Amino acid sequence: MNTQATDQLNTVRDWLRFAVSKFNKAGLFFGHGCTNAYDEAAYLILHTLHLSPDQLEPFLDARLTFDERNEVEKVLQRRIQERRPAAYLTREAWLGDYAFYVDERVIIPRSFIAELLHNHLEPWITEPEHIQHALDLCTGSGCLAILMAQVFDEAEIDAVDISQDALAVAKKNVDDYQLSHRIHLIHSDMFDGVSGKRYDLIVSNPPYVNAASMATLPDEYRYEPSNALASGKDGLDATRCILSVATNYLTDRGMLIVEIGHNREALLSMYPGLPFTWLETSSGDSFVFLISREQLAGWQIRSSQ
Repeated sequence: MNTQATDQLNTVRDWLRFAVSKFNKAGLFFGHGCTNAYDEAAYLILHTLHLSPDQLEPFLDARLTFDERNEVEKVLQRRIQERRPAAYLTREAWLGDYAFYVDERVIIPRSFIAELLHNHLEPWITEPEHIQHALDLCTGSGCLAILMAQVFDEAEIDAVDISQDALAVAKKNVDDYQLSHRIHLIHSDMFDGVSGKRYDLIVSNPPYVNAASMATLPDEYRYEPSNALASGKDGLDATRCILSVATNYLTDRGMLIVEIGHNREALLSMYPGLPFTWLETSSGDSFVFLISREQLAGWQIRSSQ
């Protein structure tokens, strides 16, 4: 960055305006927690200054020290030059009011299922105490397992991932939230490591990016582990695997919730007659489905006849 220009930036407001301009000029891609240059610039500046994400307004006209200006400039420069997602620069990602440690061993949490858990999965689950055993399949950073533990006070939760690196990150987050007595991290390729177990609730935010989209991902996504994104030609390899065997792992009244990205039409054409319930999220009702064991088993019986 131009040192002469940045020498004239004194307040948080100055640096915020400067950062937004630079981010827009650089054509950065936003999609890992923030959706625009302003929000991401504000987040990075506040984090670097050790201020809460909701404390922008009171400090807009606060003047930065020499060392603070250097630190802010460094993090903004890295975001622009490396095109590294902000969460990997700060080692922090937020889902609602919950912060999680992240690094390049896991994808950055951004699941619509987190929104649904925030609302206690109502009206689909009316008695949270009946969720005694739950599974977070493809847990990554462990964020959904942790959110489930907050919502379902009585639940023992298994959190499964094929990546040992991801499980190491999940362990840090589980330990940070002091939930190791309720969340059990399991190294497993899908359901292989939980054979014989049955769950009242299974949630999964599996890989779901199709081959065409993988080939054109913005630079920011290239920092994330590809095996946590790619799911075959149509993006549904992992979802097909889940649907094919989920009845073996659900209790009689158990429910399955899966996030599938932009693959709703492809999924419906592949499974005609399967009675998916599409859950409403902040971006619409095309991204997360719910299905009960009873519905899935009934469809499988009809399809085999």
